[in-house]
Amino acid sequence: MKLLIVESPSKAKTIEKYLGKDFRVVASVGHVRDLPKSNRAAIDVPGGFIPNYEVVKGKEKIISEIKRLAKNADEVLLATDPDREGEAIAWHVEVAAHLKGAKRIVFHEITKEAVEEALEHPRKIDEHLREAQEARRVLDRLVGYDLSGLIWKKVRYGLSAGRVQSPALRILVEREREIRAFKPETFWKIIASLRSDLNTDSQGPTLGFECSALPRDKKEVERIIELGKKLPWKVSDIKEAEVARTPRSPFITSTLQQSASSRLGFSPSRTMSIAQRLYEAGYITYMRTDSTNLGAQAVAQIEQTVKEKFGADYFEAHKFTKKSKNAQEAHEAIRPTHLNVENAGATDEQKKLYKLIWRRTVASQMKPARVMRTKVVANIEESKIPDFWLNGSRILFDGWLKADPASASEDIILPKFKLNDQLTLSNITAEEKETLPPARYSEAGLIKELEKRGIGRPSTYASIIKTLNDRGYVEKVSKALYPTDTGEVVSTFLEKHFANYVSDTFTAEMEDELDDIANGERTYKKTLSDFYTPFHKEIKEKEKIEKVNDLGKAPNGEKCPVCGSGMIVKLGKVGKFLSCERFPACQGARTKDGKKLLGPKDTGELCPKCGKGNLVTREGKFGLFTACSRFPKCKYIKKDEEQEKQNSTGVQCPVCKNGFMTERRGRYGSFYSCSNYPDCKYIIKSKPTGSICKLCGSLMMEGTKTIPERCSDKNCLNHNPHKLKGVK
Repeated sequence: MKLLIVESPSKAKTIEKYLGKDFRVVASVGHVRDLPKSNRAAIDVPGGFIPNYEVVKGKEKIISEIKRLAKNADEVLLATDPDREGEAIAWHVEVAAHLKGAKRIVFHEITKEAVEEALEHPRKIDEHLREAQEARRVLDRLVGYDLSGLIWKKVRYGLSAGRVQSPALRILVEREREIRAFKPETFWKIIASLRSDLNTDSQGPTLGFECSALPRDKKEVERIIELGKKLPWKVSDIKEAEVARTPRSPFITSTLQQSASSRLGFSPSRTMSIAQRLYEAGYITYMRTDSTNLGAQAVAQIEQTVKEKFGADYFEAHKFTKKSKNAQEAHEAIRPTHLNVENAGATDEQKKLYKLIWRRTVASQMKPARVMRTKVVANIEESKIPDFWLNGSRILFDGWLKADPASASEDIILPKFKLNDQLTLSNITAEEKETLPPARYSEAGLIKELEKRGIGRPSTYASIIKTLNDRGYVEKVSKALYPTDTGEVVSTFLEKHFANYVSDTFTAEMEDELDDIANGERTYKKTLSDFYTPFHKEIKEKEKIEKVNDLGKAPNGEKCPVCGSGMIVKLGKVGKFLSCERFPACQGARTKDGKKLLGPKDTGELCPKCGKGNLVTREGKFGLFTACSRFPKCKYIKKDEEQEKQNSTGVQCPVCKNGFMTERRGRYGSFYSCSNYPDCKYIIKSKPTGSICKLCGSLMMEGTKTIPERCSDKNCLNHNPHKLKGVK
């Protein structure tokens, strides 16, 4: 019996269909080892940046099962994903399960042919790829730990920073500053409604010709309109040009995320999740790639599909230049594994994304579309005003647009004009407008910008945007990404004190160095040492800077509602607010929009926890509450016993055994925590059911319609019970 190990249960299920009884396929369910979450000793920096990995909670049973099966196996094969992350997972499984003589195989599509081909070419684990992933993980942990710790001290507790997320945030904040600094200018858009009689008894359609100039002087606008109404119009020029619209390259990770965002409305993380399911089911090739290459077999399949579906005249082979000099995450672009299958997927979302991939792949190997573009220029006799023009186009040959019609622009067909044709004016109007500031980035636009600047890699784009959202640094309004007050303050702090480390140049060069490790051109230890030694020194030097207590004076000379003194802008947990400059002597405060905030009111009661401060009533995000006046030195909060009783679930806390799980509200909605908080900090996301998980001993909580009950520990297999199907 041969043992084949993959990381995904659904991937295991698909591969099992292709292999005979001689194989046993099991899933590691992702990483089996990782760095400790909050332990500084996770990395031995003096020893050479040695990571001290630990088994992920809940994965002990999986490792034991792999060990048991491996003892009786004739051969052990590690078949995790074909990139750095997959190489690292394979290595962790090998080390954790003490596998001796295990071999590595890779395939970029889960088809019978690809799996059988991979089995013919086993190899050892690629240490360069594995070290590149480890270097990224260690580097991100060190940067995040040091920068976040400093921001906690100097700005506000609970904030975070990261090697890649911070440059991405800086891009959004810089655009927001451009928008604020933008000064609109007034201009006029002039439209002349003209028609041609075509020298026949019938009249032509009335068409809107737009003035080529955008005058900013109202007198000039009036002059143009006056002359346009007085003098006859004619066609002064006609320009026709046949242009070819070449097909786009097949999808890579970034372009798939961009197209899925603009066409289907999927977030990058959602797109990657759906693509993962399609890949694991064997419908598409590996979805983390920056290569636009298509293999000869794929091109042959596309040729057959195009000729059968659209006709022989539509096929034309194309090769596309790689965008990234280090394109190495996969050998091919994202494509369907079988081009004769036009529709595939288990859900509506999967079917939509598969269709998008299919169309882009097939269209990439079709002839260019031919379009006739026409520009008709009109003016009055003697041409005393700027030209007015009208553009039109018509498709002469649809080419690749036949497979991807959504990429075709709306066809504007113009009547046949001749030079010096007389035109009749129906009306001429002017509309006052203002120039617009640069647009905010959408998710698709930010990914395109990150790719352009060399920040991050295909596998990281979705997680970068998700992190910015989860941290509360950006908000998505319609499709635009707005930096929040908190995000702007964090970015400004980093730009001021760590400009080099959040710059495009530094971030892109660091990505190149990580790629060099993967290619065997740099060493792990030297790369991390060259970066971390000066970085850590600079962090230590910045410990001396003063805490950012205020963000400048309040706009428009805002006065304190209590004492009339001046006010300053501060950063609170819910964003910026205005505080009296005499704080703490005066507790006056306002929101950004001018709403008065209530200051703390002394209740006259002594704090029962510290015995030094008085209890005061404050106004919080969810109403009034009573706490110690010495906060944050003393974090005592007086409980509303009646409210606690109403919110209690009656389920005993499994940690302290004294409290009961109680519903509370926080920044991201409701959650359940021990009634003895903050002495006991046990928290779960959903309402507890009262039963205990048989795998890890944590509380079980309410799930979904398909999974009514699941474990509250996200690292436990019972958190997502459907994954257990792939674990044997």
